[in-house]
Order: sequence, then C-alpha cells, then structure tokens
Amino acid sequence: MSGKAGIIGLGLIGGSVGMALREAGWSVVGQDLDKEREDLALEMGAIDRVGTMDDVDIAFVATPVSNVVASVRQALDEGAKAVTDVGSVKGSIVQEINSPLFVPGHPMAGSEQEGIRGARGDLFRGAAWVLTPAEITGDDHFAKVRAVIVEIGADVVVIDADAHDELVAVVSHVPHLTAGALMRIADDHSQEHRPLLRLAAGGFRDMTRIAAGNPGIWPDICIDNSDAILSVIDEVIASLDQTRKNIASRDKDALLKDLEHARSARVNLPTGVPVDIDLDVVRIPVLDQPGELASLTRLATEIDVNIYDLEIAHSSEGERGVVIMVVPAEKSERLVGGLMANGYRPSVRAME
Repeated sequence: MSGKAGIIGLGLIGGSVGMALREAGWSVVGQDLDKEREDLALEMGAIDRVGTMDDVDIAFVATPVSNVVASVRQALDEGAKAVTDVGSVKGSIVQEINSPLFVPGHPMAGSEQEGIRGARGDLFRGAAWVLTPAEITGDDHFAKVRAVIVEIGADVVVIDADAHDELVAVVSHVPHLTAGALMRIADDHSQEHRPLLRLAAGGFRDMTRIAAGNPGIWPDICIDNSDAILSVIDEVIASLDQTRKNIASRDKDALLKDLEHARSARVNLPTGVPVDIDLDVVRIPVLDQPGELASLTRLATEIDVNIYDLEIAHSSEGERGVVIMVVPAEKSERLVGGLMANGYRPSVRAME
C-alpha cells in the first residue's frame, strides 16, 4: 500500500510516522506551528514537503493532547480522506469528534530523546498501537488506518476509549509519574550524599529511564486522564503501604509471596509475535453498516486473539458484507466461539 499521507505535528512521534511512511513508499506532507521543526523535518527526510491535509489518503495528528481535537477538525476541514491521532488520552477526544472519517489511536512507543531530532523510521516496529473507534467510525476508514499502521510495523490492538484510558494509566501514565518520584527522591538524597547517583545500578537506571522523557506533554495528560490516574495512584499507595506493614512486622512469607507474584507476572509479559506459526482464515458475514469491523476487532482483542490480516468485502446489494480475518490457527476456535456467542455465524479454513 502507498499513497499520500499527511502529518500535523512534527515532533518525535509525527516525525517517526513520516519516516516510516516514506520508507514504505508513501508521499508525506507535513506541518507544524514551529517553522524550524518543519525545516528540520524536511532536512531529516521525515516529510517530502510542507503543506495542508488537502486530499491526503490518511492524516496523522501528532500534536500535544490539548491540541488534538482542533487539529483533527482542521485535517477534516482541509479534506483528509481518513484521520487518526496519536494522543495518549482517548475518552475526551472521542467525545469531541463526530465523524466517520476519524479513527482515534495511540502508539505505545516512544524515546527519551525529545522532538523531531529523536525521530526514526523503525520506532513502531513490534510496538502496540491502540485504536479506539467510536460507533460512528466508518468500517472502510477503520480498515484503511489499521492497514497503514500495520504497514509501518506496529501491532494493532482495538479497545474502547474509556478502557484505553484506564489501562494506560496503569502501564504508562502512573509508571512515568512513579519514575519521576523516584528520581526526585534520589536527587534529594544526593544533595547530602554526593556519591549516591554514581552508585545507581542498572536496575535503578532501567526503572527510572522514562523519567528522562519530555516533561512538557505530561501536565495535559495528567489532567485529561485524571480520574484513571488518581485511581491507580491510590492502588500504588495501598500496595506500598501493605509492603511497609509486611516489612515492619518482619513477615518474610508475605514479602516473598508478593515478590514471587510480581516476578511471575513480569516473566510472563507478552513478547513479540512468533514468526513461524500456522494461520487460519475466518470469514464472518456481517451487516454492511458502520461499526461492525470495529466491534469484531474489539472482540478479538478482548479474547486475546491476534489479527495478522484483515479486510472487509462489501456486498454489491449494499446490505451485507463479509469480514475476513487471518488469525493464529491455535486460537481460531476461540475466536469462532466468541463470535458465535455474539450472534455471528463465522466459517474457518486453514490458510494455504
């Protein structure tokens, strides 16, 4: 797949999207409020030219969260055929944009390096990229956005916007804030004990690496996702308080149990997608109406079935269509069962 793409916001993520798309053969037009960033994006090869989103096949909005809604509306007004964003908070954005052309998204990738200078074309390879389509999101636009994201190497995960905000509070937002707290504590102690930070071992450095990320984006994220973040902070405080009690009471068994639980969970974190696996093709007759594709991919995510390829075949009569999913053979039965439980009548065959 190739075509004409647009990017609004030429920072780390926007620049990396541009590089990845150009490497895949796309023509990329970009814009930023800062002309120096536009010039640097051209110099680095993140975009082909500076311009509007007029008639682009897909527009990526990569501005700070507080500017996403306005930039999405701008892309739609300028004539983009499909629009997605990379904002770290989704609920508030989904509520504000009411267009079938908009597919909200969030790549779970980043770097300690700030801005366009840190951009690279392989940033998204193997990374999870969340899509949170609304009920009004058009199936063809969803399929287009998903296909482009897969083309630049990311693994697409489809969930509800509110569920996304709750989950990223756990795996992204609060970890960043916690890393920041640890670094501030270490820095305060280093004022009295100068050798302290020189003694920081690999574990501490790994744990606090994300604290080196761009601080400017975080106030908006914290405010926009405050409910979920505050809830997770309360859970962290409660967990640390229990650990404190176990240490104070010298309860070695409880400490060991908690540490073993954490170790087991960490060891079993999902890794990359296996290369040599058997695949099945699942065909699902659907009503040809907005939201069907998003519902099916969301269901697959909920029951932990990876989708390696996806397309929708529209009926010439316009009332029914067929969604075609390529999934791991070992999980096709699970997908078929989930689909049937939700009223669908899928068929499955091995992929040749």
